[in-house]
Amino acid sequence: QSNQQGRPQATEEEMKEARIPIAWRDSCAAILIDLNECRNKHYHLPNKCTELKHAYEKCQYEDYERRKKEYEAQ
Repeated sequence: QSNQQGRPQATEEEMKEARIPIAWRDSCAAILIDLNECRNKHYHLPNKCTELKHAYEKCQYEDYERRKKEYEAQ
């Protein structure tokens, strides 16, 4: 599955398995799952997983902008 931005969407089962907190289960959860796996693999070293971190932050920002536009359109 993918969301309206064309990003892959994580299923509820995948999010449960990855132990993603309920508050963070949004359209960016698939990226967060990959980011957390990368962080665990590289022992949370700050210079690793930077591309995934940037992708997750960008996804969060774009989701915020989309929700803001929806709110303003009301």
